[in-house]
Amino acid sequence: MLTIRQAIALGIKTLATVPDPELDTVSLLSEVTGDAPMAVRLKAQECLTPKQEERFRSLLLLRATRMPLQYVLGVQCFYGFDFVVDERVLIPRQETETLCELALQATEKLTAPAVLDVCTGSGALAVTIKRLRPGARVVAVDISGDALTLARENARRNQVDVAFLQGDLLAPVQGQRFDIIVSNPPYIATAACDTLQPEVRFEPRLALDGGADGLDFYRRLALQAPDCLCQNGYLMVEVGDDQAADVAGIFRDTGMLADVAIHRDLYGKDRFVTAQRAAFPT
Repeated sequence: MLTIRQAIALGIKTLATVPDPELDTVSLLSEVTGDAPMAVRLKAQECLTPKQEERFRSLLLLRATRMPLQYVLGVQCFYGFDFVVDERVLIPRQETETLCELALQATEKLTAPAVLDVCTGSGALAVTIKRLRPGARVVAVDISGDALTLARENARRNQVDVAFLQGDLLAPVQGQRFDIIVSNPPYIATAACDTLQPEVRFEPRLALDGGADGLDFYRRLALQAPDCLCQNGYLMVEVGDDQAADVAGIFRDTGMLADVAIHRDLYGKDRFVTAQRAAFPT
């Protein structure tokens, strides 16, 4: 039987091509043993049971294929809540928590805000907003039926009521108006999708490919969103590296979106663009 120390050494060797093999190995052992990562390290001399060792080796081999750790473990923490993730959905990133925070701030003065999450994927944004703003009406849209199946599971696990609709961008909610539209759409340029690191290439191409220059979805959102926003309602999006200025320009060019602003993520990068619906014509 392997001791924890031996298992960590085996993991580091097996995951030699992974960016942080020791951290990932300890995460896998934490999953197998049920102990927190620090506790795993403190039990270096203890042995894994045969069942634990078998599962550890199985998970280790999956991670060695460069399958993302989150898919191997089947879960990702977002804004303090756990979300089930697999190859049907994009893995929620820490930086996207700032987009969630911007949306939550915008709801603070509204008693029953209507919030729409476009390209919801795992449902992380929609579910988190509903958990923290239970009085909100939250609707989430995705073109992928597989993604929506998982998003509904995440809503059930987090015990919130979110309306999930399948369709292309805002098509499923035509005729409705929202106080906030939030979106983390595909924004990788098509040619760059095949050059991404191995882990990212496990994620659904549908959730990554933003067209020739990565900006296709922002152009379409800029045209569609004003008709689905209340007066002074917010459109809030995440953008890729070096895209913020271009997306801000796209929003301004519509003539229907005002107060366009760029916000930075936790790492100081321009990562989010927000705008408000301009006043309705009188």
